Amino acid sequence: MSLAETYEAYIACLNARDLDELGRYVADGVIHNGRQLGLSGYREMLVGDYRDIPDLQFRIDFLVVDTSSVASRLHFDCHPKAEFLGVAVNGRHVVFHENVFYRFSAGKIEEVWSVIDKAALEAQLQSLRA
Repeated sequence: MSLAETYEAYIACLNARDLDELGRYVADGVIHNGRQLGLSGYREMLVGDYRDIPDLQFRIDFLVVDTSSVASRLHFDCHPKAEFLGVAVNGRHVVFHENVFYRFSAGKIEEVWSVIDKAALEAQLQSLRA
């Protein structure tokens, strides 16, 4: 399986919420934004995301792959239940993006760098209030 196919299978796993299969794609010692979460912490992060955003689905808008790295722009179209990234969304419909880079080793995600476009989210919610 190519690295692009592995990443697409990982995204399918996330969208199916099949966290029992997460270890097929994520290394035991995974690091997320400089924090050593480990597989169990990474799983807990996702459980929290699913709890806070019940209709969360990951859609790949843009994908670049080399021999050991993946860069992806993910698209989200959802309804976070309450506060999201410190912003009171409270069930309103929002669309936002995440730019995320992954370092793979032995076919699994070892490190993740993730940035969500919070400014665009805030501007979107501001325009809904206007």
